[in-house]
Amino acid sequence: MAPVATGLLEKLGVHLDPELLVLALTHRSFAHEAGGIPTNERLEFLGDSVLGIVVTEELYRTHPDLPEGALAKMRSATVSQRSLAAVARSLDLGQYILLGKGEKGTRGFDKDSILSDTVEALLGAVYLSHGIEVSRELVLRLVRPTLVAAADLGAGLDWKTSLQEAAATRGMSAPEYVVTAEGPDHARAFTAEVLVDGVVRGTGTGTAKKHAEQVAAEAAYAAITSGLEATPETTEPPASDVRAS
Repeated sequence: MAPVATGLLEKLGVHLDPELLVLALTHRSFAHEAGGIPTNERLEFLGDSVLGIVVTEELYRTHPDLPEGALAKMRSATVSQRSLAAVARSLDLGQYILLGKGEKGTRGFDKDSILSDTVEALLGAVYLSHGIEVSRELVLRLVRPTLVAAADLGAGLDWKTSLQEAAATRGMSAPEYVVTAEGPDHARAFTAEVLVDGVVRGTGTGTAKKHAEQVAAEAAYAAITSGLEATPETTEPPASDVRAS
């Protein structure tokens, strides 16, 4: 436990009870191999809400002239899986996460989905321990670079919303997403197809359903706005990928 206490907690700048910290770092793959001990998923659920309200309030206060739609896109970019994974990497968080043997073997410590979920779990733990004010300070310190950059990212803040708007302005049907999944629960891979006017306009893959949908939406947005059919996209999304809130 010493490396966690002297490393991660110093980077976070907060104190957490050792048991709560271990819980925040316990991925379900480790919990399963350890006989079904509690996982960090409940803390992740709580931290997601803490993150959302802090970022929403900050955007509301700092951008008084922006409409709701623009604020929503900026929030989505800030709390996206990719953005939170970048935060996790800045903390070297992967080395502290408790993973099962299988997840370690597939480099789970560097997967965007696991990293972002663990950031949220840690935020949930900080909220339980210190309340909203300390949580707010930590959240803003961690996501400040993304908040600053989000105002300049345009359509790429939220590809699903951008695709829906692009389809509507062209008199096309609302996008429909078909998602399939493969692999065990701890290493699930998702493939999404997005149809507009009954035609597949984009395809994407990801480690989470919403992640895959965003990649597909980006491909479809490019196809529709350029007037070309989309080439299926199966690579990791660029930095503009977002996690729907």
